[in-house]
Amino acid sequence: MLKHIVIATGLLVPLAAQAQPVDRAHSSGMTHVDHGAEMERTRGASAREPGQGAFAAIQEIVALLDSDADTDWTKVNIDGLRQHLVDMDNVTLHAEVTETSIAGGKRYLVTGAGAVRESIDRMIKAHAETMDGVNGMRISAAIVPDGTTMTVTVAEPTDLPRLEGLGFIGVMALGAHHQEHHLMIAKGEGPHG
Repeated sequence: MLKHIVIATGLLVPLAAQAQPVDRAHSSGMTHVDHGAEMERTRGASAREPGQGAFAAIQEIVALLDSDADTDWTKVNIDGLRQHLVDMDNVTLHAEVTETSIAGGKRYLVTGAGAVRESIDRMIKAHAETMDGVNGMRISAAIVPDGTTMTVTVAEPTDLPRLEGLGFIGVMALGAHHQEHHLMIAKGEGPHG
């Protein structure tokens, strides 16, 4: 029991540290001289969050590319990664989803206007191609007059509650391939052009 408390406490300390203001010097009105003293006092402490998720994802990929001596900078396309992250944001936060139960699964009609619609088409098509057949799920996509559909069926009826719980965005989040996918896009190798 004590071991579990120690581990839990160890996990909570970094979270508590992240909740503290990162730049106390600027927010408190310190002078430049005071700012130097504050930096000296906090030497060894480091901020870890860049403040915005898409920026953090790009920063992570840029650091990986920059540290890899084999990076072919003539092919690197960070703007392509940025567009993909815009697509992710559009689908996650701005798309409208209508869910219909079908035999053995769900059909999701995903709609949006303008740039959101374009993001929906790219994201659902790519995800269906990548994840179809993984863990017994069949996933297909089709562009229809009023949006894009994603049809998901499961191999066993006992998997239906999981699908119900995941919903559209949960299915879109399945698979630990996203980070590698982002690196491929940045290297100019991604499927989204």
